[in-house]
Amino acid sequence: MTPLTRRHFLATSAALSASLATTATLAARPAFADAPPVDAPPADVQAADAPPTDDRYADILDQHGTPALAYPGDADGHNPITVFADLGAWHAYALPRPGDRLGGFTGPLHLAQEYPWWLSDGLTRVHITEDAKPLDLTAGGAPRLTALPGVLRQRYDLGTGLTLTLDLRFAGNRTALLHARLANTGPSVRTLRLAWTGTLLRPATGPQHDAPQLTAAERGIEVRFARVRKTWDYLTDGTERFAVRHAQPVRVALDATGDGHRTELADPVQLAPGAARSLHWTESYTFTEADYARAAAESEAALRDPARVAAAGAARWAGYVARATEGVPAERRRTAVKCVQTLVTNWRSPAGRILHDAVTPALAYKWFSGVWAWDTWKQAVGTAVFAPALAADQIRAVFDHQVQPGSAERPQDAGMVPDCVFYNDPSTGGGNWNERNSKPPLASWAVWEVYRRSGDRAFLREMLPKLTAYQAWWYRTRDHHGEGLCQYGATVDPANVTPEDCRQAAAWESGMDNAPRFDAALGCGVVANTDPAGRTVGWSLTQRSVDLNAHLAADHRHLALIAAELGDRATAQRLRATAERIDTAVRDTMYDPATGWFHDTDLTTGARLTARGRGIEGAIPLWSGTATPAQARTVRRLLLDPAEFGTPMPFPTVARSSPYFDAAGYWRGLVWLDQSHFAIEGLRRYGWNQDARRAVERLLATAGGLTGDAPIRENYDPLTGEGRNSRGFSWSAALLLPLLRE
Repeated sequence: MTPLTRRHFLATSAALSASLATTATLAARPAFADAPPVDAPPADVQAADAPPTDDRYADILDQHGTPALAYPGDADGHNPITVFADLGAWHAYALPRPGDRLGGFTGPLHLAQEYPWWLSDGLTRVHITEDAKPLDLTAGGAPRLTALPGVLRQRYDLGTGLTLTLDLRFAGNRTALLHARLANTGPSVRTLRLAWTGTLLRPATGPQHDAPQLTAAERGIEVRFARVRKTWDYLTDGTERFAVRHAQPVRVALDATGDGHRTELADPVQLAPGAARSLHWTESYTFTEADYARAAAESEAALRDPARVAAAGAARWAGYVARATEGVPAERRRTAVKCVQTLVTNWRSPAGRILHDAVTPALAYKWFSGVWAWDTWKQAVGTAVFAPALAADQIRAVFDHQVQPGSAERPQDAGMVPDCVFYNDPSTGGGNWNERNSKPPLASWAVWEVYRRSGDRAFLREMLPKLTAYQAWWYRTRDHHGEGLCQYGATVDPANVTPEDCRQAAAWESGMDNAPRFDAALGCGVVANTDPAGRTVGWSLTQRSVDLNAHLAADHRHLALIAAELGDRATAQRLRATAERIDTAVRDTMYDPATGWFHDTDLTTGARLTARGRGIEGAIPLWSGTATPAQARTVRRLLLDPAEFGTPMPFPTVARSSPYFDAAGYWRGLVWLDQSHFAIEGLRRYGWNQDARRAVERLLATAGGLTGDAPIRENYDPLTGEGRNSRGFSWSAALLLPLLRE
């Protein structure tokens, strides 16, 4: 039986929900009274009020598609439509395909606190009539439906001397700003009527089916949500709202079902020859009443000055692109921008128990709208390349929940960082929150890399005591023999009842959930760790893990860099000395001359566990600088050997020669780009720059979609390069980004 991974554990904890598409015929209800307009821009605008965008980076990702169901994914929870979000918003959009219903943006996709759902297949589609006759948006040819950095854009030629441009960008972390621009290129005055229509997509079953309620609002429509607490599918508090606000007066009518609307512009649009008219509206998704009030102000400001919003967004994205592509060869720059787009779409702003801006693993996967610790360490390294302040905040989002001294629930875990945090913790009905284990100690590396990009010493001062407490926790609760070498393990937690529970949590703590080295059938078990009074403070695996201790050596070195930068030379010297002692212990006990590789060791006998085969964790001592030059040479040889780790897509998680190699196995043979990053940087550290360059070239040439418009994937088949599992995966994008530079 394949060992359970955390991803599969979540996916099988409850039945997946589905929904049915709803269709409705719009039937007039009493129109909502006209409301006074906000201070809008002039009615007739001679030029587009959006700044130019860089077409070199158009359609880096295929962000086209229209859902048929409210549930966005397949049976495993994967959404096949790649969406766009920005500024940490909790709702997202896509573009229709040319054969879909046109005139608006796909969506929104919104997060019911932790789970993505389509609210509509297109909630505000534009319709234009002249002399009571509808105009065909495609009369002049197929539309141009384009995804650009920071903007979704649609251009229509109506074939009668009229053009329509639709833009969608985000004005804030709760609000999207939409812009419709009509231009008259013909010789005659045109008098046009505009309307917007859309219909809710309801979840198919359960209380969530009845949660959304469409209503007419002051200047548009609102969707309000009933309270639903379906732990594994749908979470609302009854205070969530999705609000559409128009800059100009409108009349709203709901259809007979109550799920559809027709929102009409109160006054006709008159266009002289050569004139243009811009219309703006906002779409905000909020969780609380305070959220709603802030989003209302955010919307009003955007509608008063949409040109400012567009210019600010264009400048921000130009900065992202310039920093991400600096030093990147021309043929790799589109991939670099794809990395940025992936990370920004997965950015979530503070909400619920997420207290700082953070980057989640993937909006495209049902279970990944939370904040994982080691994902964050890796994501921060890549995000710092183009947005250091966001990188720093996502680290804070994890450390916000570091266990403090004197904790009533977990006094033994002071300093521990939980595995993952979500909008909800268990006290509010959350099932995804996980404190039964932590994650590999890469936080000091992440903090140092953010500082290298930002130069913010205050950030170092803020993080140093937190990092020090986290490091101390490892040795207090995971060093079974008190020898200075640690093991992955499990916390004292209600979910860790049996030895099997603890073994599973320890495997999750490694991040390599179902790697062969954690198989119970291969002898992997747990032992209790106790304090001087004999109280259990945690559990350790019955093996010392080579990657963990190499990471801890690197953690000491990065903490030493931080201490030295802050002027504490004595502490820096002590930390470097400890790192060297760890290096020596790893070199002496975990390197196996017969296999030429680093292996985990048995906790009781100290024997190297070579029968489990070689795993990519054995290359971490190169990344950390732990290996001797002679040891590094044999590791290099195996990394490049086609029969070992030098597969067509290089660096599988388990060597091809291993009896447990599975090209489709989650951590049993698939290629993960974080491990590729560590292997490549390890080669560079020991001077094999040409090998590193060739590995990057093979990776880019083989990994499906990296040079096309497909999303960056969670992992890849080592033999074919086919992308597997989650689409739009953050740490893959983050650690690919620095590899693209020469």
